[in-house]
Amino acid sequence: MKLVIKIFLIIVVISLIGGGIYFLYLNNNNDLRDEDGSCSDTPKLEDRAVKIVTKVIDGDTVLIEGGYSVRFLGIDTDERGKSCYETAKERLEELVLGQEVILESGKDDLDQWCRYLRYLFLDDVNIGLEMVKEGYGVARASTEGSKYQSEIALAEKNAIDNKIGCKWGGYGATESGLINRDKTYQWSKLTPELTNLEKIESCSADEYYNKEVIVEGWVADAYRSKTNTVFLNFEQAYPNQCFVAVIFSSDQYQFVQNPEEYYINQMVRIKGQVKEYNGNPEIILKSAEQIERGKEE
Repeated sequence: MKLVIKIFLIIVVISLIGGGIYFLYLNNNNDLRDEDGSCSDTPKLEDRAVKIVTKVIDGDTVLIEGGYSVRFLGIDTDERGKSCYETAKERLEELVLGQEVILESGKDDLDQWCRYLRYLFLDDVNIGLEMVKEGYGVARASTEGSKYQSEIALAEKNAIDNKIGCKWGGYGATESGLINRDKTYQWSKLTPELTNLEKIESCSADEYYNKEVIVEGWVADAYRSKTNTVFLNFEQAYPNQCFVAVIFSSDQYQFVQNPEEYYINQMVRIKGQVKEYNGNPEIILKSAEQIERGKEE
């Protein structure tokens, strides 16, 4: 009897060890796939799929069942820290949170952060169009020629002309999201004198591919992907950013906690070799020594 119990315990231990190794294997492979820029762990989503909205991230991004992100096509709303972020998020929560929505495809299936790109419909109402009509967002022209582009542009013009909503009505505005270019900043480590590197503006980074430089600019948008990669977008929100700094999950222990919150709406310098990814300049950060937040003088 004792022998049987021992054999049983040995089998249980071996199973637990094997399961742990397999789990680590899957996690490591997911990290590698993400770092390689692929979205292979994001399942296909058919056109006009019906899904429940489980969380609202901001005025143009939601989570659906399964924890996957969906970015609205055709519109932009304020990012965290900007004047209409909270009101746009709250309005979208009123419209779709907990609701079944239809996700209509456009030309591209996913963006660089593995978010689904879709038009959202609820009871035949185009939710993105509704957000622009109510003055919570702006039209975002697409190179593909959005099928709803003319409607969204007309809704934006009407909202502007009639001073509708947070964007155009004058309420909800604060100074927190505005870039003050008249301010000067102090830098303690990422300077040309200390690094022997040239300092460039973030919107000039595409002229310095494969060169090591210091990139300076304003972090206008920050995002943590489903696979835990952090993206810092400079000067404008995605997809209109000049430059991107990327911190992969495997390296984040070297940085401040929640870098997507620490660096947003701040003047920042990045050190490293500029690379091209999907036509955009970026630097991949491996160490906190590569990034510095400026201090106002």
